[in-house]
Parts: sequence; C-alpha cells; structure tokens
Amino acid sequence: MTENLRRWVSQLDRIASRPDCDGYAGMNILPWCIYIAFDIMGDLSFGAPFGMVAKGKDECEAQLVKDGPIILAPGAETLDRRGEVSATLGLLLPLRPYARYLPDSFFSKGLQSVRDLHGIAEAAISKRLSEAEQDGAQFKQRNDVLGLLVRGKDANGDPMGHDELVSEALTQMVAGSDTVSNTACAVFYWILHGERAAPGSVIPRLQAELDAAILPGSEVAAHSQVRYLPFLGNCINEAMRIHSTNALGLPRIVTSELGVQFDQYHFARGSVLSVPSYTIHHDSEVWGPDVEEFRPDRWLPKNLTARQKTCFNPFSLGPRSCIGQNVVRMELSLIIGTAFRRYEFRLYQEKLESQEGFSKKPVECYLGIKRRA
Repeated sequence: MTENLRRWVSQLDRIASRPDCDGYAGMNILPWCIYIAFDIMGDLSFGAPFGMVAKGKDECEAQLVKDGPIILAPGAETLDRRGEVSATLGLLLPLRPYARYLPDSFFSKGLQSVRDLHGIAEAAISKRLSEAEQDGAQFKQRNDVLGLLVRGKDANGDPMGHDELVSEALTQMVAGSDTVSNTACAVFYWILHGERAAPGSVIPRLQAELDAAILPGSEVAAHSQVRYLPFLGNCINEAMRIHSTNALGLPRIVTSELGVQFDQYHFARGSVLSVPSYTIHHDSEVWGPDVEEFRPDRWLPKNLTARQKTCFNPFSLGPRSCIGQNVVRMELSLIIGTAFRRYEFRLYQEKLESQEGFSKKPVECYLGIKRRA
C-alpha cells in the first residue's frame, strides 16, 4: 500500500503544481480514488498493481481467451457495467437466457463487461504465474493472495484448478476495488462538505490529529500512525453511514421452522429478508433529527448508543459479513490520512450525485487541491 500511495501522491503533487487563480488546482477526485484502489487491490491480489496511477487512466490488461492476445480494457467501467447487469439479471432470473438477444445495449454492453472482467483476471493470473515459473523463489516469498491460493491444497491435497483461481481473482477485484474507490470519494466529499457547513469544525481538527501522528517529512501515512486515530475514524464512519456504498440489503433466507417474528410481522421459513444499509443509516429514530448532517462527533463513545452500534452495518453483519472489511478500513485510513495531511482541499460542488446499482457510486467529486504549507 505504501509504494502505491507514493505513486499516487506524486501524481497529485503534479496536479497541485498547476493552480488556478484561486490558488487551487481543480480536479475530479473520483478517478484518482479509482486508480489507487485498483492498484492496491492488484498488488495485494496478484503481486503487481494494474498501473492505473502511473498512467492516470482507467486501463487494465485483459486476456479474453486463455493464452490469447493481451488487449487493454477499462477496469472500473467494466466493473460498473458488470455489476449493473449482474444485479439486474440476478433479480430477473427468467430473463437471463435471453439477455444476449435483447436490443437494449444495457444488456449487450453489460454481458461484454462480464467477459472483459473475466479477461482482466485471466491476464493478471497468467502474468503472475509466468513470473513464478521464471523466479519460483521470489513467488514463494511474496504473500499476495494469488500466491497463497496457488500454494494451497483442497481437502484431497490437490492444488486449486485454473478456473477456480480465476474465480477467486474475480472475487478479489469485485469486492475490493470499486467499493473502496466509491467510499473513499464519498469520504472526501463529506469531510469537505462538513467543513463548508460548519467552518473550523472538521478539517482543522483532522489535520491537527494527523500532524501529531505522522512523522514530519513523511510522504505518506503509515498504518501504525493512523490506525487508531479517533477523529479520522469518526470521519470515515460518518461518511460510510451517510453514503452507504453497499446501499442495498444483502438477502438472507429464513431457515427456522418457526419463522421469524419482528414487531407485529411474521416471516415464514423460506422468506427472503434484507436490511438496506442506506435505509437504516438514515433512520431518524436511530440517529436523531440531525440524521442527514455530517457530524463525526456522533461517534464519540459518550454519544454513541447501543442501538446505533447495532444499526451501523456498512459491511453487513454476521458470518456472511464482508471478509475484507479490515483491509478496507486500512486502505481508507491510509488514503484519507495521507491526503488531508499533505494537501488543502476546497469543495467545488454543492451535492454528491450517485448512480444506484449493486453499489452506490458517486458520479463525480470536483474539488481544488494544493500542497499544505
């Protein structure tokens, strides 16, 4: 993560070096949240970043057929379209066999994105395994996810097959890239929005905390320096509450013979239930009349109620909750901590618009950036 963040701030420094008349350089932070999230996930999963930060472009190598030619495909755009069409066909299963024949380009482009995303995973695995053949010792030393999977055995002592490796790689990409980038962008917006709404209430406190924790002269934050910073954590929690990247409810099937009773409602065995995160995170009965306001201090231990702790579920709850939530929190702390320690920002838009699909994705987030004195 550190090496990828260094490349990231180098690019942000370049952008900040060309200020407009107000002293800030204008930029859309969303693409740069996408680039850093994808590169970190590529490094953690496959032993090398996708190279988006270095190129400043949403572009990945893809191999649509095993051992076939390498082409270039947009990673984030592919993932977005794939998520939208997969969510739609998942809800409308009878439509699935006919989707490729429908005239609406939503389906044709979406299904092509499914193939492209598979190709991105295929290319990343092929490249990593090729490197392993050339330098097996280095492959064994590196503890990225793919290396662990390749070295793993199933219950019969057999190695994981190629198709399963690709499937696991897809899971890593889907779960750990656009969710982090969407959330990081939302955190930027809501911190800056909170400061604009109540000047002096957010950013000075955040920067003072970061300045005290991060060693002078450091390009980027270290996880040990930002991991337990209370105000940084409160800002991230509050932004995740308001934005709720996984806004839809994740379905659960009632398995009890007696069903489930909730208030005056009874749900029989076999019922499919879910709790949409966005809905419960915006319930004024839980969070109070200021539920729509960005207020990091609601996360102070003295202010947080037991019900609020139970109702905060950005990663879902229970044994099927997000397996990567600790990695996500680490990434967010490092990205946001590094950015607000190194730069001053000015928010240029009034509202954060979002596209709704399986994930809640910001459309854009325009702001001004300059290096801190």
